[in-house]
Amino acid sequence: MRNTIYPADLRGKADFGWLNARYSFSFANYFNPNNVHFGLLRVLNDDLVKGGMGFGTHPHQNMEIISIPLQGAIAHKDSMGNASTINAGEVQVMSAGTGVEHSEFNPNSSETLNLLQIWIFPEKENVEPRYDQKNFSELLIPNILVTVVGPKENNEENALWIHQQAYLSLGNFEQGTNFAYTIKGKNSGVYVFLIEGEASIDGEKLNKRDAMGISETETFEVSFIENSKILLIEVPME
Repeated sequence: MRNTIYPADLRGKADFGWLNARYSFSFANYFNPNNVHFGLLRVLNDDLVKGGMGFGTHPHQNMEIISIPLQGAIAHKDSMGNASTINAGEVQVMSAGTGVEHSEFNPNSSETLNLLQIWIFPEKENVEPRYDQKNFSELLIPNILVTVVGPKENNEENALWIHQQAYLSLGNFEQGTNFAYTIKGKNSGVYVFLIEGEASIDGEKLNKRDAMGISETETFEVSFIENSKILLIEVPME
C-alpha cells in the first residue's frame, strides 16, 4: 500500500474577510507544484463563508462539482434554472459539461457556512450540464459508511451520480469502532479526509482535517480513536 499524509496545517490558506478558505490542492493564489491533485480529484476546498456573503455568478466547464455543507446552508442559483437551498446533511452535485454559470451564497445572516467544495475531472467532456441534490441525514446513522455519490452506470440505489468512476462516502463513527474499505476501481485510489475527530490508518494517526492519499492496494482499515466524521473520495489515479 502506498500512502501519503496531508496534514491539515499545511493546506493552502486564503482570508478574504467574507471567506476563510483552506485548500487541499493548488487553487487560486495557492500553488504547490507537488500538490496539484490526487488522481482525478482536483479540488477539495474547506470554506468558511460569513453570513449573507458568498460567491457571485461565475462559470464552470467540464468538471464534476460536489458541494457538502457541514454547517449552515447554501443558496444556489444557476443558468440551468435551478434555485435551491442545500442544508447540512445534504449533498449537491453539478456536472458543468459544456458550460454552466452559478452563484452560491450563505442565506443566514447570523450563521457561518462551512462548506466542502470538491471538483473531479469527468470521464467524458462536453456533456449536457445537470444538477441534483439529496438529503442523506436519515441514512447517516452511526458506524455506517454511506456512499453519497457514485458513477451513473454502477450507482448505489441511494447515491447521487456523476460522470466519473468516483465514489464519495461519508460516515459518523464512534470511538473504538473501525471499518475496512475495499477499493472499487482497478486503478483507483482513495483520498481520506477526516472532518472531525481522530483516526488511524496503517499505523498513521489522522487528526481533525488531516488527510491521507491511499493507492496501490485493494483494501485498507480505518480505526477511530475518538468520535469522528469522515469523508472518503475514491477516484481513478489517471
